Amino acid sequence: MSKDGDYSRKTLLIWGALAIVYVVWGSTYLAIMITIETIPPLISGAIRFATAALVLGLAVLLLKGRGAFRMTWREAGGATLVGLLLLNGGNGMVAVAEQHISSGLAALLVASTPLWLVIFRIMFRDRPQVLTLVGVLIGFGGVAALSLSGGSNVADGVGIVVILLASLSWAVGSFLASRIPMPANPFSASVVEMAAGGVGLALTAAAVGERLDVATVSARSWTALIYLIMVGSLVGFTAYVWLLGNAPISLVSTYAYVNPVVAVVLGALVLSEPVTGSMVAAGLVIVVGVALVVSRERRGKPEPAEPKPEPEPAAV
Repeated sequence: MSKDGDYSRKTLLIWGALAIVYVVWGSTYLAIMITIETIPPLISGAIRFATAALVLGLAVLLLKGRGAFRMTWREAGGATLVGLLLLNGGNGMVAVAEQHISSGLAALLVASTPLWLVIFRIMFRDRPQVLTLVGVLIGFGGVAALSLSGGSNVADGVGIVVILLASLSWAVGSFLASRIPMPANPFSASVVEMAAGGVGLALTAAAVGERLDVATVSARSWTALIYLIMVGSLVGFTAYVWLLGNAPISLVSTYAYVNPVVAVVLGALVLSEPVTGSMVAAGLVIVVGVALVVSRERRGKPEPAEPKPEPEPAAV
């Protein structure tokens, strides 16, 4: 095949994988909302990540052998800590919050995660570019507006507080992931993270008194949970890791402001979730702020030859 043919094929593969990340990760907010209709949120997360860890772990063993899981205790501990912050604190609280707010509103507020990361960098004496700081201010302005306009009652207010805490936990986990010892293989690291998240969610569910009555779980919720495991956590993550090795990171990073748009549209179409003018306006402000931050942070930096995967988005 000619070089032009190889280039065209790779370009198609890149955009296909990017479409998977856009749609699949954007749809996980909707899938969580349907899952928790009849399955308690923390228990659903425990089932989801424990099962995904088992499936991915078996796949890694079959394809790479036991050598893929060679890691030090410090690396295993780092992956465990990151998994607890991302999945127990991040995804777990997203599911809890969606008991009180729409999936679209949750996705828009979770989109603020890159803004928190810039704040942490400033705290550790890093100096982002001026336009990055402008993007942070714009984005947090949108978060403030969306929080005030979205909290029309006490239940909404509780959901907004929980989702903001989920974003903060996700940001802390993401920040630490590149600064503490972690397993070299991204897939084995993900197995450890998901296993830790699954165990952490199971313990948290037991502590708060969640109980699963299998007889009351609808087929609709089981289907959504299977979708989260197989498509959201496995297909989406595999596509993302492949993109990191084959596409510019500046292009891959666009998922951060496409996913919330997909989530809002799906929530409105499938669940008839209300989408108000103020919600759209504030959401656009957040997306613009995040887009500015992501574009400025990636511009001027050389694309790494072997980029280290970033943690998956909070609803994956």
